[in-house]
Amino acid sequence: MPHQAVVLRHTQESRALAPSNRRLYTAHIDPHMHIVAAEPDFSRQFGRTSADTCGRNLYELLHPSAPSVLNRHFTRLAEGRSSRFAERMVGLGTAGRVFSGELTGIAVQNTTGNLAGIVVQVRPDTEADSTDLRDVAGHPRERLLSKLDAQVLEGIAAGASTVQLAARLYLSRQGVEYHVGLMLRKLKAPNRAALVARAHSMGMLTVGQWPPRVLPEFIK
Repeated sequence: MPHQAVVLRHTQESRALAPSNRRLYTAHIDPHMHIVAAEPDFSRQFGRTSADTCGRNLYELLHPSAPSVLNRHFTRLAEGRSSRFAERMVGLGTAGRVFSGELTGIAVQNTTGNLAGIVVQVRPDTEADSTDLRDVAGHPRERLLSKLDAQVLEGIAAGASTVQLAARLYLSRQGVEYHVGLMLRKLKAPNRAALVARAHSMGMLTVGQWPPRVLPEFIK
């Protein structure tokens, strides 16, 4: 079966599995993470044209923290240790706009069983989820976090572990988990990855700066 037909078949199959009530944007990347084909709507979601999207590394469309979260997943696909994954992501749109959502990667094999490429699907958070965030956060620039909360969030966004944060902030591991738990409840996030994604979607974290920092207007 020709390579293009393999990609099309996998794209159609994965679309059939997607929830019908959520928008889904699809692209195809090669094993080196370069975008080789993208739907126009996929490109528009990131504030680009199809011509500008193709040839770019996927990570150019995502927040700088993306490699630390996604590299392990893509490596497993490339090595044949998994066939698909789903992970939280933060995308970069036009004029510095960021949006949160879910990124799914699906391995595409050729007729010899080797990796031909990866179908990437981006499912932005729903409008209902955005409304929920406004209910949680109130005014978009409300001072939600203490200085210590902000330091913990910055560490999580940069990929630091509980042990690393405890040593850096002179806290016990239980102290770090306490502050993480407070923020999870405050932002109604189910886990750390979702916490970082929601913080980005609310504009709490800097974009284009590494390591990310919480903007001072969100700190009490």
